[in-house]
Amino acid sequence: MTDIAKAAPYYLIRGGTPLHGEVTVSGAKNAVTKMTIASLLTEEPCTLRNVPLIGDLYLTLSLCQEMGSEVTLDEQEHLLSIRTPAIHSTSVSATIGGLNRMAILTVGPLLHRCGEADIPLPGGDRIGARPIDFHLNGLQQMGATIVELGGRYYMSAPRGLHGATIRLPFPSVMATENFLITASLARGVTIIENAALEPEIIDLIKFLQKMGAIIEQKVDRRIVIEGVQRLRGARHTLLSDRNEAVSLAIAAYLTKGDIYLRGAQQDTLLTFLNTLSKMGLHFEVEDEGIRFIGDDRPPPPIALETDVHPGFMTDWQQPFTILLTQADGISVVHETIYEDRFGYTHALKTMGAHIGLYTKCLGEVPCRFREKQYLHSCVVRGPTPLSAARLDIPDIRAGCSYILAALCAEGTSEVHGVEHIERGYERLDEKLRALGAQLEVIHPSAEDDSLDALA
Repeated sequence: MTDIAKAAPYYLIRGGTPLHGEVTVSGAKNAVTKMTIASLLTEEPCTLRNVPLIGDLYLTLSLCQEMGSEVTLDEQEHLLSIRTPAIHSTSVSATIGGLNRMAILTVGPLLHRCGEADIPLPGGDRIGARPIDFHLNGLQQMGATIVELGGRYYMSAPRGLHGATIRLPFPSVMATENFLITASLARGVTIIENAALEPEIIDLIKFLQKMGAIIEQKVDRRIVIEGVQRLRGARHTLLSDRNEAVSLAIAAYLTKGDIYLRGAQQDTLLTFLNTLSKMGLHFEVEDEGIRFIGDDRPPPPIALETDVHPGFMTDWQQPFTILLTQADGISVVHETIYEDRFGYTHALKTMGAHIGLYTKCLGEVPCRFREKQYLHSCVVRGPTPLSAARLDIPDIRAGCSYILAALCAEGTSEVHGVEHIERGYERLDEKLRALGAQLEVIHPSAEDDSLDALA
């Protein structure tokens, strides 16, 4: 282990404690970063409420500040004010822009306001290939000239961007968001065919509409944007994070606990709640949140397939797979969104889980990976007692699944790579401790003083 790895904080989690109590769900990770980028379309100030205090937000704010944004973040009130009176730089540094995929979303605002953009190749979680061809092809249709050189994309639009009919080969969330942002100021009408329609996208549309954009959702996954000459500042309250809600809900069932999630929104969780009902798991929907109630009975097995919204979200697959290790029988999970999202299951098998991966499509949802050699189907046999282990987090959602596994495992687990968790979840460790979890953040420099905490 390198000195850097040794210096990184990690979690010690003793499993087996039922979680009880109430926590508030944070604002949506997958909405706040996109709205922050959308604020670059105007010189006027924008205000976002219910913003989650996560690593990806801070990274995106650094990206915007690098270009000239003035930022005020009230962490206590979860209130973000951002204003970009002028773009100081059209070049996104690899130091910031190469760490996630936000840089590609800056292209539209930069081309509209400056006529050029220079961005690095994108980074992000290791969950399979996520090329930006959809983005590049659509931007070219709208009038952008693109040159790739030395690991960077150089883009220009000296005559400005215009509307186009963009047919997405797959309803990509980020590509849809990119074209919504870019088309809002493009000349003429842009039609996005086969668009993604996730709740976070609808929330972005609401924000853009408040800024003055004209956007209509049509039937058959079509979104029509009529470009306007200018956009104004706006104020918006983000929807809650449905991924955090699902993770904490599953923690209630895994630990046989009882958790009330204030701010959890039924309309964004319909498919997840339907799946719980099919398994006979108890929950109660209230006006201000949702209560999830576990018991001693192992849930029945289920056949599950991820799909684009309104299907079962791919980000829910990992935490749900942990729940299926405790189900009474054989469950099947068919992943149709990403081809390489079961890598985390190797660590679960070291904890005692019975999991097999297969290249065949074990489901009925049309799948891009059919007849290809991707391990994108998973068979889980339960119920299996899990044993504590050292776990190294590869990405945000897998990391949360490791925490869930540790919460229901026998013994004390070490969970390393918690920076991935902090990128996508706001103070998850504090929320879990508030619910009674035996979780300690270990800082290696003070390790000798902290190891007794879970003894």
